[in-house]
This record gives sequence, structure tokens and C-alpha cells, in this order.
Amino acid sequence: MATEESYVPNAFDAEFDNFWDTVSCYAANTFPFEERCAFVASAKDCNRSTNVLPYMRIMACDLNCVNEFEQVIFLALFMGLCYEILVLLIHVCNKYYSPALKAVSRFLCMNEHVAGVTLLAFGNSSADLFSNLASVNANVPVFANSLAAALFVSMVSGGLICYTSPFKMNAYESVRDILFLIFGSMLLQYFLASSAHVPETSFIVMFLVYIFYILVNVVDVYLIRRALKTTNAQIDALLVGEMTPEKRKRLSELERNQAIYTRDMEVEIFERTNSGPNINKIRYTTLRMGRSTRISLDRKATRMVLHNRALGRNWGLFKDLFIALRPINCEKWRKGNIIKRAFMLTKIPAVIICCIYIPLVDYELDKHGWNKLLNCIQVMLNPAMSIMAIKALLSSRGNSLWYVAMGEEAIYAMYSLPITVPIAVFMFIQSRTDVPPFYHSVFTVMNLTGSMFMIFICATEIDKVLEVIGHILKVEDDFMGATVKACTGSLGPLIANVAMALHGYPRMAYASAIGGPFFTVVMSASTVMHVKNLFGLPVSEANQTGNYGLNAFIFLNLGVFSTLLWSTTLGFFARRSVGIFSIVFYCIYLLFAILIHRKVIHSFSVDLPVKAAFGDI
Repeated sequence: MATEESYVPNAFDAEFDNFWDTVSCYAANTFPFEERCAFVASAKDCNRSTNVLPYMRIMACDLNCVNEFEQVIFLALFMGLCYEILVLLIHVCNKYYSPALKAVSRFLCMNEHVAGVTLLAFGNSSADLFSNLASVNANVPVFANSLAAALFVSMVSGGLICYTSPFKMNAYESVRDILFLIFGSMLLQYFLASSAHVPETSFIVMFLVYIFYILVNVVDVYLIRRALKTTNAQIDALLVGEMTPEKRKRLSELERNQAIYTRDMEVEIFERTNSGPNINKIRYTTLRMGRSTRISLDRKATRMVLHNRALGRNWGLFKDLFIALRPINCEKWRKGNIIKRAFMLTKIPAVIICCIYIPLVDYELDKHGWNKLLNCIQVMLNPAMSIMAIKALLSSRGNSLWYVAMGEEAIYAMYSLPITVPIAVFMFIQSRTDVPPFYHSVFTVMNLTGSMFMIFICATEIDKVLEVIGHILKVEDDFMGATVKACTGSLGPLIANVAMALHGYPRMAYASAIGGPFFTVVMSASTVMHVKNLFGLPVSEANQTGNYGLNAFIFLNLGVFSTLLWSTTLGFFARRSVGIFSIVFYCIYLLFAILIHRKVIHSFSVDLPVKAAFGDI
């Protein structure tokens, strides 16, 4: 009599049991079109990898893509959505983020350079850090992608700053930041190349390097202010008594030093000029920096410009709300041509979303952007919407999309209302419509955090759309990370830096164009690799540089070294021509990456040794 043998599960069975938990959503592209909807509906990665919209599910299920032609059409629609998100990103950076950074820098008594390497650099680069930490289990070359992003920001963002707003650089600070960036990238590359398994002490050293960099910048500001006090005291002492030729010569030297120290004291709020660069002239490219007079803003005048005690406290309450929510300026619409009007129409969703969610604090505007009824509503909506969205993103585990869980997480948003509703009622009773209250500057916190949240969402969503398109078109992941994703992931820093430069703060913007890449390479990349170590994931030079990492490393150091050369050669005058040089330099890097991808040339990476499957060969 035959006995039935009991079946013993093996490793393959466990793998199939967890198939839908581990399979990549992009594996759906290998299935026939009619089977892709069932695949993306079952794969949990399609939910986990969703930022705002589930593009694979939209294409396979909602739009029911059935052939290659429809796929191309839908990809074109996704590119149109990318443009709309880019418009939203530009609007946030220009109208909300830049004024908030100026206000915070002024409040913290920072000068332009320190504000650029701390507030602006961290605000621009932190999104990349959080995005990498969220996908720490992914098998991606973190160091290579960080180098590629740093190269894009330093060359393209720095080049556009020089081209649109030529300026006189801070000589010592700029040289110091460039040398720190070269040192940081080389030090991390040394740690990766020196051992097969990177020790924890290496990441601690990188963290200490960044702390030392920040301390050097802070101490530098302290020494400048101390030197200014000493110089002022010496000038006052020379003005006492009879003026001799020796005193007059010494006084002129001290006054020159005083002018230099005063220039680097604190961030000033300047009147915004409406005249932009005339890029239609060919000579604009080679003209040397012209003298531009920046007029300090009278904050009290802009605050009280519409104040009238004869009017009631709520005079024009609903009119101000309607004007703030109006997505199109009627006067600009009448004066604009068809292209400008089309652009205004595309900005409508961005204007409405930002107006409802982000409070505006801009000292350059009348009443500093104060809108009584709208700000009272935003006090309640901004925290509630932020809590609900963030809680839904954190609680999504792959079983459902994050915004499906928003209904369940709405109760957490309600918890904020007992605090915010009394504040809104107090504001409505106490304040006036024609002048901002004394606590209006507190709204800068919601302005800055809301802007950073919107920039993070926009930048990561554009990155996700292009990632989906790259996988559908079967583009190599390493190539996408070193080129396309490096550009799209750095759109936030690019637009924020250029916006700050156009607002009259090119030194702050350029400091961020160097300090931001330093943060990305030294802090972001080393932190992500440290977390990988903690999770037991292998961290080595081979899996962190990939096929394009050394290429980005060499180009980054060549690029910043060339910046050091032209800045010292031109007397630290950032001309428009060097802006074009920096952008062309990055295009050469892209050309190298494309040729490596096409296997026309070999990358700088070392080929892995070939191992025999059986025996020795």
C-alpha cells in the first residue's frame, strides 16, 4: 500500500506567497496590455510607490490602454501634467518661498551667504534626503545619484544665476565653499573605495565635516561683526582732534573696510525691480556686470500704506477675499498677447491651490500680503490639511492608495481645530482689514513650511512621472538616475535659487548653489548609506557608484574647480558668459552619459570580474 508523502514547502513557495508584496509595479510593462490592469491592481508596490497619482493604474485601468499608439498618447498627457506641476512649482518659489526665506533670514540676523548655505540650501536639498530615506530599501546607487544632482545644481543653477543676475561674489566665502565641496566629495569617495564594507565611523566623520562647515560660516559672520565694531570705534577715535594727512589716509582705509564689513552684515529687504534681463540682445551674454542700485524697503510704509482709521475694522472684507482668490489679473489679461494669456490660464490651478493653502507674508507688498478673512481661514485649513495629508502618506502600507486613507485620517485633522478655531476667531475680532496685526510675521512659519511641502510634492511628482515614462520606454535605471532624475529632482533648488537671484539676492542664491550640493553629497548621501548599513543592506563602492558614479564624480570636481579658476581670474565678478560656460559644461556631462549608455565609450567605472558558474576558467 502506497503512502502519500507530505509536501514540504521550500524557498520558492515562500517567494511566490510574497510575490505581490515584493514584485515591482513596473513589471506590468512586460505583460500584454489586457492583463496589466489586473497586475497593477494586485501589486502592492503600485500603491507604495505612488506620490500623488497612480500613473500605472491610471494608464492600465482607468484609461484602459490597449496598444502602443494609445500608450504614446497617454505619455504625452503625462508630460502635459508635468508642465502643469512645473508651473505650480515656479509659482510657489516665486510668490511664497522666496519672500518667506528673506523674512526668516532677516529675523535670524543672517547675512546673505550664511542664509544661502543654511536655510536656502537645507530647504532645497532636504526633499532629496527625505525621498531617499523613504526608499532606502531600493537598490539604487545613492552616491552616484547624489553626485549627479550636485553637479546639476552647481553648474546649471549656478550658471543661470550668473546669467540672469550677474553680481560681485563674496571672494573668501565662495573659495571656502568650493574647497569644502571638493574635499567632501573626495573624502566620501575615498571611504567607499578604501574598503569593501564602509564602517560606521566614516559616516560619523562626514557628519562632523558638515557641522564644521556650518560652524566656520557662523564664526565667520561673528568675526565680521566684531571687526565692524572695532573699525567703527577706530573711526570715531580718528575723528577726534585735528585731522592730519596720516589720519586722513588711515581714515580712508578704515572706511573702505567698513563698507566691506557692512555689505556682509545682515539680509536687507529690498524694493523689487520690475525690469528683467533683456535676453533678446546678443551682447547681453558678454556684458560685464553693471552697477545696480538696490533700495532698502521701508517696511513701515508698506505696512501702513492703506491704513485709514475712518473706515470700519471689516471694511472691504469680502472684496479683499475675492481679489486674493481671483486667479487672473484683469489688467495683465488685457495687456497680454495670446501666449501670455495661455500661460495665465495654465496658472489658474496653481494660483488657487496656493492661495487657499499657503498664507502670504511679503514685506514688499501693500499690507505685507495681509488678507483678514483669508488668513483666518488659512489658520484653520493649513494645519488640518497638512496633518491629514502627511498622516495618510505615513499610514499607507501598500494595501490602498494614500488618498483613499485620507477619509480615515480626517479625524486627526479635526484634532487641530480646537486649537486653531479660537485663534482664528480671536484674529477676526482683534484685527483690521487695512493693516496687518503685530503678529502677522508669525504667519511666515506656515508660509515657509507650506512652501517647502508644496515644493517637495511638486519635485517628487515630476520625478515620478518621468520615472514611469522611463520604465515604459525601457530606459536603464542607472542612466535615468544620473541624468533625467538628477535634473527633475533638482528642479526645486534650481527654481528657488533663480527666483532668489531675480528678487535681488544673487549672493544668497549662489551660496545655495554650492552649499546645497555640499549638503547633498556630505549629509544626504552619507545619511542614506548609514541607514542602509543599519538595515543590514550592503554598502560598497560598486553598488553606490554604479556605471555613472565616477563619471559624475570627475565632472563635479572639474566643474567646481573650473568655477574656482574663473572666479579668481575675473576678480570674482560673475559674468553672464561664465553662466553659459557652466551650462555648456553640464551638457558635455550629459553627452558623456549618453555615449556611455549607447556603449560608444566606456565609463570611468571599473568592470566587475567575471566569475565562472562551475569550476575554474
